[in-house]
Amino acid sequence: MERVFLSLLAVFCMFPIVFLLGWRAAYAEDPAHVEIQNPCVGPSALLSLLDRPTFSDSACSAPLGHAVLELGFMHANVRGDGDGTADNYPEAELRFGLPGANEFKVLASNYTSQRSSIPEEDSSGLSATSIGFKRELGYTDKWLGAVEAVLTLPSGNDVFGSRGLGAMFSGIAAYSLTEQIGLSLQLGVGSQTDPVSAGGRRFTTFTQFLTATWDPMERLQFYGEVFGQTKTASDEGAGYNFDGGVQYLIVRWWEVDLEEGVRLAGNLGGFTHYYGAGMGFLF
Repeated sequence: MERVFLSLLAVFCMFPIVFLLGWRAAYAEDPAHVEIQNPCVGPSALLSLLDRPTFSDSACSAPLGHAVLELGFMHANVRGDGDGTADNYPEAELRFGLPGANEFKVLASNYTSQRSSIPEEDSSGLSATSIGFKRELGYTDKWLGAVEAVLTLPSGNDVFGSRGLGAMFSGIAAYSLTEQIGLSLQLGVGSQTDPVSAGGRRFTTFTQFLTATWDPMERLQFYGEVFGQTKTASDEGAGYNFDGGVQYLIVRWWEVDLEEGVRLAGNLGGFTHYYGAGMGFLF
């Protein structure tokens, strides 16, 4: 398991070098495809660019010279005997466009306040901070592909943080069924550690995300998503959830959204269901 983690870490550390050496060749203009519109640009591009409110990530990188800021709030009913609830915020993610349709991002710590009718289960504190790189692999009139690597830093408190360094490597493929309907598949493998309060043990997990979107009009988008992990902790098995919601583009650079999610199986996220709201900005 430790060997898998070190391999993932090596892949992550090689990403910036690959970006700098390969972006010119990967995105040189191809005369045969000059008529194909980039799905990550245009008047409603922010709906395609945003990672939120889905748990999966967009196949689009932030545009060169621009940044994307995402913020949100979640209220969840927590699994357990105490009829607990939890609030999670600000769900902040800041993404910077790099040359060659590449991206660097920072996922800031979230603050969680968890309450229960059993006082011993009350807790609050910060989650771990993560950083990541994404590289678009190219696009056609139907397809868009990307690869992504994310490092979870040893940070956060003993209940919601990460005891050790984690790494996740994913591939993302988006497909346009029609001009209004799209599908996105994200598959990943990673090594993570439990919080200190749960023993801080390391485990390897495989992630799967399948998302469908429908754009009935240019500024409005609905989505549904099934996502899961083969392990949700070192001593737990697979977990799967479903979420769905709506996004609205107020202006070209400002999006707002509402979401709702439910547990399907296992203990991914520790909730039975949740509600959330947020927004995204393109600078």
